[in-house]
Amino acid sequence: MSSALLSIQADLTRIAGDVERLTPSMPVQPATSFDDGFGGFEAAASSQGDGFAASFKQMLHAVDDRDREAAAKAAAVDAGQSDDLVGAMLSSQQASLSFSMLMQVRNKVVGAFDDLIKLQL
Repeated sequence: MSSALLSIQADLTRIAGDVERLTPSMPVQPATSFDDGFGGFEAAASSQGDGFAASFKQMLHAVDDRDREAAAKAAAVDAGQSDDLVGAMLSSQQASLSFSMLMQVRNKVVGAFDDLIKLQL
């Protein structure tokens, strides 16, 4: 029986040493920006006090800006002020994908909120 106890204590000591070795010496910081791959869709939290709501608001403004830019390029092509039809179509697709991604994030947040409301305390 005592050999089993010694074996358990040795295992606990080894596990504690492994945990000590794996624990980072510096605290882990949250990500401060997100890039959607189209070059410039950034939602950065300016300080530790800013939370998800501020990041979501910044993403919403970035998606709106991208949509306005795409609309301006399409209007310039329609008016004959620009020959960059490909650029206008790419901007339109980027705005569409950004909006779709924003809606997916919103749907996930609403779903998580609904799940929280359904929790029984």
